[in-house]
Amino acid sequence: MLQVAVVGSGPSGVYTAQSLVQQDRVPGVRVDVIDRLPCPYGLVRYGVAPDHEKIKSLQNNLRSVLEHENVRFLGGIEIGPGGLPAARLLDHYHAVVYCVGAAADRKLGVPGEDLPGSHSATEFVSWYSAHPDATADGFVAGVESAVVIGVGNVAVDVARMLARGVAELQPTDMPQEALGVLAGSRVREVHMVGRRGPSQARFTTKELRELGSLPDTEVIVDPAELALDPAYADPSGLPAAGRRNIEVMRAWAERPAQHLPRSIRLRFFLRPVAVTEAAGRVGGVRFERTLPDGHGGVTGSGQYEDIAGQLVLRSVGYRGVPIDGLPFDPALGTVPHAAGRVLREGAASPGEYVAGWIKRGPTGVIGTNRPCAKETVLSLLDDAPALVRRGVPEDPLAALRAAGLRPVEWQGWLAIERAEAALGLSLGRGPVKIPDWPGLRDAARGLSGESGA
Repeated sequence: MLQVAVVGSGPSGVYTAQSLVQQDRVPGVRVDVIDRLPCPYGLVRYGVAPDHEKIKSLQNNLRSVLEHENVRFLGGIEIGPGGLPAARLLDHYHAVVYCVGAAADRKLGVPGEDLPGSHSATEFVSWYSAHPDATADGFVAGVESAVVIGVGNVAVDVARMLARGVAELQPTDMPQEALGVLAGSRVREVHMVGRRGPSQARFTTKELRELGSLPDTEVIVDPAELALDPAYADPSGLPAAGRRNIEVMRAWAERPAQHLPRSIRLRFFLRPVAVTEAAGRVGGVRFERTLPDGHGGVTGSGQYEDIAGQLVLRSVGYRGVPIDGLPFDPALGTVPHAAGRVLREGAASPGEYVAGWIKRGPTGVIGTNRPCAKETVLSLLDDAPALVRRGVPEDPLAALRAAGLRPVEWQGWLAIERAEAALGLSLGRGPVKIPDWPGLRDAARGLSGESGA
């Protein structure tokens, strides 16, 4: 039997497991999906906005894979420093596939970026998504104006969450503390700012349109700013998604002012050069006006504009981080590989593979992980005749336990789900996420999960 460990239980990891157990080239494949968190699904649980129920329903598809008879979920296992070394993990399996994503946020690299009130969008998302590593920060306390730097889907998500009313958030699984903080929010203005033009924005049209459907919220776009983009006047040469985005923004720009209680302002051709300070914390952002350079990029104009805000969220991309014991390309933020095979000094390392963002970089949508996982699995299956000749424990789980590890198995995760349902019921809501490590650990053992209230 081919024993495979998949490190990471997000979409790339689960799609890898699915490809392994659904193939018919190698009989009897057994897959252990390992995660350092006691909960599966990765960014589908901890990165998708709580008001996106349709996308969050993808968990049901991932669940069916993790409940396959030849797949086991083993949560609460750290690979690397403080946990099980990568080399030791490979001792227990014929092959290990790392699907650990890109955990680090890119920084702006400008003065003032580390002032209180300046955060990565991921920190904000982790907080309202109940990630147990998230630090409690009021975020919106005392904030009337927020500046979101970036024009991708994550930027749209955080802008939308800042403008949501408590009545719309109450039915979600957002943790109770975050719901209470956002219920008291005084944010009335959100600026979402990109350094290039509307034709180069990275958000999808569906996400963009959602901004226009928020109750009591006006989306404001400056027609003069849109007109700086050469593709705005004639979008016919753009991909279909770009043309649709232009159409949506054109309609907003031409609409009469609505003067609603909240506003989301889409700004373009502005490059951050400094986060400004006021009373020891964020006071706003200074931007330089940029202009198209005729080659798809922008150049500085020497003209500057300050946008006031008491909260700054940067959403300018992600980077992979080194995995202890594996090679790493710091320039690309990925593990060197050939068709998913990990390369050490240019040669394939037997039994070591990568898939997902740590393989290809932080690009694509959730569905992009399917073909990426399949490519890696095909490489692994090609190597399988040689891999199975290496002796490994008959039951890797028993070996992991003998090494002192106490994984949260599938029944433990189901216990967490029950605890979150009970917590929500006690609060008069649907299931509510438990946001802290002690609460999750207690819930996994079948103890009360209400410490996460």
